Amino acid sequence: MDDEPLFVRPDLVIPVDELRVEFSRSGGPGGQNVNKVSSRVTLRWSVAASRALDAARRARLLARLAARLTGDGELVIHCEETRSQAQNRAAARVRLAELLRQALHVPRKRRATRPTRASRERRHEGKRRRSAVKRMRGRPAGDD
Repeated sequence: MDDEPLFVRPDLVIPVDELRVEFSRSGGPGGQNVNKVSSRVTLRWSVAASRALDAARRARLLARLAARLTGDGELVIHCEETRSQAQNRAAARVRLAELLRQALHVPRKRRATRPTRASRERRHEGKRRRSAVKRMRGRPAGDD
């Protein structure tokens, strides 16, 4: 699985040689296994130096992921969800792909619309009804 490129979207595939994977010991439960197995996965990908990105996408990712990038433009993802190194590696790749999909998503421009006459009238009728309810809450006239 690690020798395959990472498919983010049909128009964006990250070559496997751009992904750096490191392993370390994971914390948490696991008994004696914890002291022997390096199941924590750290996945690194350089946004700044990637050949898979054009200038516009690179600029968008650098702007949207600025808080998550290291000083030299590298995106770092840690995964230690399971006790299995292979499962953590797969989870880190999935997390990277999802993060990139979200960061590259361009929301649709909102087209300004005007309320219809009927919707304005319904709103005003509701206001009139509410106003009447509040007006009726006062003390009855002539009870002074």
